[in-house]
Amino acid sequence: MMMGSVVELPKLLAEVEILRQAGKKIVTTNGCFDLVHVGHLRYLQAAKALGDVLIVAINADASVRGLKGDLRPVVSESDRAELIAGLACVDYTVIFHGETPIPELQAILPNVHVKGGQYTVETLPEAPALQAIGCEIAFVDMVDNRSTSQLIEKIIRAYS
Repeated sequence: MMMGSVVELPKLLAEVEILRQAGKKIVTTNGCFDLVHVGHLRYLQAAKALGDVLIVAINADASVRGLKGDLRPVVSESDRAELIAGLACVDYTVIFHGETPIPELQAILPNVHVKGGQYTVETLPEAPALQAIGCEIAFVDMVDNRSTSQLIEKIIRAYS
């Protein structure tokens, strides 16, 4: 197994099947993870605590631009994925190219999908697809005053 690595979806699915057969609880989450900070780390640690294996789906660069604007991401998708994969709490990282990771989640069939506390089941775009596959949806509180947008604003103020 290639735990702690960035993998393509077909390879990830083969690994997940082995883990599932071994009785492991599969947890997924997704996000941009641009300018990785302690808020990201604590969020991912909390997600990992909900199961045995944590898979993080990273938005591709074009997806981040669509969500955050033309000046984002600051860090490329390959670098963001490698950074997240290098965290001790993350077992696998995969890059997704759509607006949401719904196709990837439908293929992975996680036991639990985790999102930040700013979401609810009603506002989470992937919630209906997750509910349809019997996946538990969990919400983790975000770390106060820790966000990539805040970091960028601080950098701009420092160099203005």
